[in-house]
Formats: sequence, structure tokens, C-alpha cells
Amino acid sequence: MVVKPEWLRVKAPQWQRVGNIKETLRDLALNTVCEEASCPNIGECFNAGTATFLIMGPACTRACPYCDIDFEKKPKALDSTEPTRLAEAVQRMGLNHVVITSVNRDDLPDGGASQFVQCIEAIRLVSPDTTIEVLIPDLCGNWDALETILQAKPEVLNHNTETVPRIYRKVRPQGDYQRSLELLMRTRNLAPSVYSKSGIMVGLGETDAEVRQVMTDLRQVDCDILTIGQYLQPTQKHLKISEFITPKQFDSWKEYGESLGFLQVVSSPLTRSSYHAEQVRELMQRYPR
Repeated sequence: MVVKPEWLRVKAPQWQRVGNIKETLRDLALNTVCEEASCPNIGECFNAGTATFLIMGPACTRACPYCDIDFEKKPKALDSTEPTRLAEAVQRMGLNHVVITSVNRDDLPDGGASQFVQCIEAIRLVSPDTTIEVLIPDLCGNWDALETILQAKPEVLNHNTETVPRIYRKVRPQGDYQRSLELLMRTRNLAPSVYSKSGIMVGLGETDAEVRQVMTDLRQVDCDILTIGQYLQPTQKHLKISEFITPKQFDSWKEYGESLGFLQVVSSPLTRSSYHAEQVRELMQRYPR
């Protein structure tokens, strides 16, 4: 049994607040990546009244060996009521900032871009002041689908790079490092006012130099925001952890990222793509577009 270091132990959540959020999600039949991917910050985020909604799921058409979301070769048809239910959840929870992510839907011609757009539009109708962040898959390189999402004008477009090129085939076998970089580059070119964001996980055998190279690559495509967090093995069937990265190392990457010109670098053992995403509103005030 792997023993987690002290810095990865989280406080038990206040279950009353967590229960209230879960009740809303169950009532509206919605999924969150917080639950589906077994995020360690679920207590803190649910206590704060924030959640990252998982659309078009809960099953995914890819089987990445690090991820705890279920794999399904034949996923269900899209639910036309999902955008309305999602918007109602945002309204009920009084969210100032919402993150919408999805499973990979490689079975769909547009990778699910149209469902992202409908969710954005539904939220705008009932909660126009809520800022919206979308965390999207690579859409199999369908750049028309990417443009479709960007035309809906989310404030932030996030696409995770996940890991370093050397171990990409092992960690993300159906993904492509250069394709992910191209997605972020095209986001900047197609929608200069949208804040672009990416994230990587560490502890899978990458070197410090490799992490810094990924950071450099992301800045070369003008990525604005970066998250770096510790990979945690969801079950014995998933990829094993190579090492627990120290908080000092995370601080070093944060400092390096800021020197490269990222508008924001969130780097800590418990950081996840959507962790403290509400801070994006502060960033937008500091660096308006």
C-alpha cells in the first residue's frame, strides 16, 4: 500500500454543505468530474459551492490508464435536456464562475462541440453574469468544431496537455502532444480575447527538464494559465505513481512559469485543472481583454 506524504492529506469535508451540492446534482441528474474522477479536492470545492460539471457522460470513448472515468465503446446518445438542467444547477448554486468539461466523445462528428455551445447558451440565459470556463477534449483535431465552441464566447478555454512527450503514448495513448499544442495555438488565433489554459500532472516519471520544456512549449503557443498537480493513482488497475513531488519542486515550477510570462500558474500537489478556477475572475480584472 502506497503511503501518501503529509502534504497530500486533505481535511475531511463539512458533509452538510457537500450533501447540499450533491442533492442538487442528483435532483437534476447531473454528473461532475469531481465525483467521476475521484478528485481529492471534492470536499473543499463542494464546501465552497463550486463544481466542475461533466457533460455527455458519464462514460468516455477513450480508456486513458490514469483516469478514473468509465470507458464505454458505445456511449449513449446526447441528452437534449442536459444544457437546461446544467443551467438550472448554476442558478440554484449561485455560481459566479462555472467549469464545464466533458468525456471524450470520439463517436460524434463534432466531438460534442454543439453540446458545449448549448450549455454555454443555456447558462447565459439564466445567469448572464456567470463567467464560463470550458475544459475540452482534443476533438480529434476537428478545428471547425473548436471554432464552433469559441464562437459561443466562453471566457476561458482549457485543454489539458496532461504529460510530457516522452511518456505520452503510455499515459495518453489516444492523444497527441502536438495536436494539443495546436489546439491551444488555434484558440489564441481564432479568439484572441479568450483566456487559454492548460494543465499537466506530474509523478509519472517525467524529469524536471521535461516539465520545463512543456511549460516553454505552452508559452510558445501563447497559453495564458497553467495548472500543475500531483498524479494520484485512482485504483490498483491504473498507472502507478513513480514518485511524490515535493511542494518545493512545485514552487520552483510556479516561479519558472511566471518568469516565462504565464498570467497565472497554479502549482501544488493537490492542484487539479479546475481547482480554484474561480480565481480566473480576479485574473480577468487584472488582465482585461
